[in-house]
Amino acid sequence: MKRLVVLAIFILSVWGFIWGNNNWIQTTEYTVESEGLPAAFEGAKIIQISDLHNASFGDAQERLISKVEDAEPDAIFLTGDLVDSNRYDLDVSLTLVDALVEMSDVYYVIGNHEVASNKIDEINRELENRGVKVLMNDSVKWEKEGDTIEIAGIVDPLLNPHLPEEEFTRQSLTESGLSDNFTLLLAHRPEMFSIYAEEEVDVVFAGHAHGGQIRIPGLGGLIAPGQGWFPLMTTGVFQKDRTQLVLSRGLGNSTFPVRIFNLPEIVVVTLEKA
Repeated sequence: MKRLVVLAIFILSVWGFIWGNNNWIQTTEYTVESEGLPAAFEGAKIIQISDLHNASFGDAQERLISKVEDAEPDAIFLTGDLVDSNRYDLDVSLTLVDALVEMSDVYYVIGNHEVASNKIDEINRELENRGVKVLMNDSVKWEKEGDTIEIAGIVDPLLNPHLPEEEFTRQSLTESGLSDNFTLLLAHRPEMFSIYAEEEVDVVFAGHAHGGQIRIPGLGGLIAPGQGWFPLMTTGVFQKDRTQLVLSRGLGNSTFPVRIFNLPEIVVVTLEKA
């Protein structure tokens, strides 16, 4: 009997650890400083949500929605993989989107899972019907108190698997019509960072790496798509020349079903003038 009790406690402990690692949402806050930021956007707050992969956080996404509400966003960026191509269920994501558009302007770019689902038109249509600004190699203006910045978004390289990803990314950036204005870029893939920096984009918001899926304390992420084992970019803010990249660990899972030492997160970025 004693062994059964010990076994039961062990099983419950493991279950609780796994549940917490995959359901306890963390809010990660960064301040991004740039000399080129227009004065009116000083202190502007952006919420980044990435790689939901159809995950649910409470009834009708209530825990996730509450986290975003608490952050009081001026804009919300959805940086791809809102759905999962292996278990496509758009309604789970739309429940979240319906709440987000009531809080702020919402901007969205596709990730590789939207491409793999072959449902891009359906997804974009449903989001646009709700007022989401879907960015497919284009840009829009964000105006505030007479100042303007650009919000641009590029599509995922999986759209053309016959073209090298670096070349596809360069073409997408050219098509997006980047201007000399201060620019925030939504781009799913962080491994293209050097190309974003070549174009002198001011701030990039990316996901895709899932925080390395399994994080080894003191070492970092174990594996990430597009980067392989022991990836260099899994979470945080990175800088190359004048370009900064904000990388979210994301919220959900895809091929590998669990996160370990890698809490789901929403990212809160406050813009400041350097």
